[in-house]
This record gives sequence, structure tokens and C-alpha cells, in this order.
Amino acid sequence: MSLGQFLRILRARIWAILAVTALLAGAAAGISLVLAPQFTAETSVVVDARGGDPLQGATTQGLMVPGYMATQIDIINSDRVARRVVSLVKLDQSASVRDQWQEETGGRGDIRVWLANLLQRNLEVRPSRDSSVITIAFSGTDPQFAALVANGFAEAYVETNLELRVEPARQYARWFDERTGSLRADLEQAQSRLSAYQREYGIVAADERLDVESAKLQELSSQLLAVQAQRVDSRSRQAQTGAAETLPEVMQNGLIQSLKADLTRQEGMRDQLAARLGRNHPELASVRAEIDNLRTRIATEVQRVASSLGTTTRVNDQREVEIRAALDKQKARVLELKSHRDEISVLQRDVENAQRAYDLVTQRLAQTSLESENQQGNVAVLTPAVAPLDPSRPRLVLNVAVATCLGLLLGIGLALILELTDRRVRSASDLLDALDLPMLGTIPGKPGNAARLAA
Repeated sequence: MSLGQFLRILRARIWAILAVTALLAGAAAGISLVLAPQFTAETSVVVDARGGDPLQGATTQGLMVPGYMATQIDIINSDRVARRVVSLVKLDQSASVRDQWQEETGGRGDIRVWLANLLQRNLEVRPSRDSSVITIAFSGTDPQFAALVANGFAEAYVETNLELRVEPARQYARWFDERTGSLRADLEQAQSRLSAYQREYGIVAADERLDVESAKLQELSSQLLAVQAQRVDSRSRQAQTGAAETLPEVMQNGLIQSLKADLTRQEGMRDQLAARLGRNHPELASVRAEIDNLRTRIATEVQRVASSLGTTTRVNDQREVEIRAALDKQKARVLELKSHRDEISVLQRDVENAQRAYDLVTQRLAQTSLESENQQGNVAVLTPAVAPLDPSRPRLVLNVAVATCLGLLLGIGLALILELTDRRVRSASDLLDALDLPMLGTIPGKPGNAARLAA
């Protein structure tokens, strides 16, 4: 079908098109006039998307979280907010509303749920494109009621948003409160074990006592080394008893040196007397007797000094045994203190870990307790709703315009359908297309008449 044929069909069926258009436009106008007027009240709330935490001082960009504003819209459209609106407006306490509920549901279910569903049908929530402002619109036949419900949704949304932030903190606070008791018991048990262990072994400061005992052990080790050196030295001197006169103790003994000096003088005197007197002279015999006596005394003193070396050796041996026993005992004491220190270190770490866990939970308990008592949310009413003066629906002009456009489309469709069921020859080109024969001529007729094309 060419454009010319389409226009000729529309011109021929213009009355049918106009009739359909007028019918739809009149129906739209009549329905718009019959319907009760609807008033739409709007309120706007602003959402602080930064999500500031006054306790921790941290801020998070909520708009950067995908679906943040969509989540807020879903909260406003939720049944929880709608049921809160019913309670705020006190719709469930109206006798007429209860009668309507009884009539429609027969008293089944919860009236608050039924009213919440009715309110949600006339609710419209629109987020701003480039800001964090949300518009809440509610439509109703009464402008005052529409404004009241719109403001109720805004208030219910603010309260619900605050509850959603506070309820987790309350749950955490209860959980931390329960954990605080058990952690406190663990801390007390750890401290009791540490105190009992210190009382049992009489340990106050394990590190200081271990340092003292370690110093004693070092001192005993030094004494043992010194006694061993003295014992080796005394034994080596004792082994030289055959040459006792060459011992340092003998050579350094004052009495022996004095006796030797006297012996030397007496021998000198003997030699002088032997040269002047006879061998049997009494004076010479007296000097010889004195010399023998000095030699005897010297030998006795040398023997006494040499025998004292054995006593020193025995004393050193005894001291070595005693010091070694004390050293072994001190070693055992130091090892025992080290084991005590290790055990105390374990017990102290248990106390520190229990204290750290208790402090952390206590800190979180205080923080969550403050959060659970928070009364300030991140949503505020920007513009409260007022009773609208003009109805928002029905829109007479818009409805008639839409119906007119739709009527034109339906009229054109009807004209095409009529043309297909009752085909007419409206021009020479229609005849040529239908018969596929050459045209010899035309016979003029009355303008506007069209011949019916028979099959």
C-alpha cells in the first residue's frame, strides 16, 4: 500500500475515525469527571550518606556503597514502616475503619497489616538524581489525611532508620555484657592460680631471686676453682718431701732461717776453737753439742713444715668436697627457680591474656552501650507535607489528550480493517493494481464516488 492509497482510505473513512476519537475522548472526559478527585501530599527527607559515627569519629561515604539509596527507598516502602504509620496516625482505632475492615475481610488477619497494605498502594517514593534527598508522596481523597499520612511515613522512616542502627548495638551490648562475666571469671581464676603458685613456693619476684641465686652459683664456682688450684699446688709441694729444705714454706719460715743462722755461727765458732784448742777440749765439746742441737731443731722444724703441707692438702680436699656439694645444691636450686620462673611466666601470660580480653570486651561493651542509647539518626525531615489545594488526579486535560491520541490510532486501525473487508476502487491506480491490465480510458463521474471492487 502506497502513501497515496493510505491517505485516500483515511479521507474516505474520516467519519469513522472521528467517531472513534470522539467516543474515546468523551469517555475519558466523562470518567475523569465522575472519578473522585485525588490529592497528593509530598514531604522530603534528607539522608546523611556520610554515615558519621560520633563515638569512633569515623565517616564512611554511604553514597559510594552500591544500592545505598535504593535500600533507603525499600525501607520506606517496607511493611514495618507502614505498620508504624498506622500506629502513629491511629487508623486502627477508628470505628469506621474497623467496620470497613470487618466488611472486606470478615475480621480475618491483623487490621494493622490490612491498613498498611492499603497505605502502600497510594505511596510513592522518589529519590533525587544527584542528591541524598528522598521525596515521599501519598495520595488520598482528603487533602488533610494525605498530608497526615505523608508526614507519618516520614516520621516512621526516621524512627525505623534509627532503630535499624540502634538494634544491632543493643544486641552486641547484651552479648558483650554476657561475655564480660565469663571473661571476668577467667581473669580471676588465672590470677588465683598465679597467687596460689607464688604462695606455695614462696616466690615474690622470680627474676630478682633467680639473679641472687645465680650470683651465688657463680661465686661457688669461683671458690671451687680456687680450692682446686690450691689443692693441686699443695699436692705438688707435698710430692717434694724428699727435698723439704727447698720448699718455699721452709725457705720462707723465719724460725728455720734463724736456727740456720745460729747454726752457721756455731759452726764458725767450732772451727775457730778447733784451731786453737784440742779436739777434746770441754769448750769445743759444748759448741759441738749446741751445733747438734740446732741441727735437730732445724730438722724438726723442716719436718713440721713439710707435714703441714699434708694437712693443707687434706683441708683443701675437704673444702673442695664441701664446695662441690654446695655447688651441686645451688645448681639444683637455680634449676628449680628457673622452672618456677617458667611456670610463673606461663601463669602471668594467662593473666595478661585474660586481662587483655576482659579490657577489650569491657571497652566494646561501653561503646555499644552508648551506641544503643543513641537518639540521633542520619535522616532528617527536610520539608514536611502540607494539605494540597488542588487535586493531583484525575487530570482532565491530560486524560482527554491521551484518549484523543488513542482514539485517532484506533480510528485509523478501524478504517484499515473496514477497507480490507469492503475493498473500493478509489483511483485508476487501484484498478490497475487489482486487474493487472492496461487502462484504455476513464469515464468521468461524480466526485467522491468510488466503485466497489468485486472479487
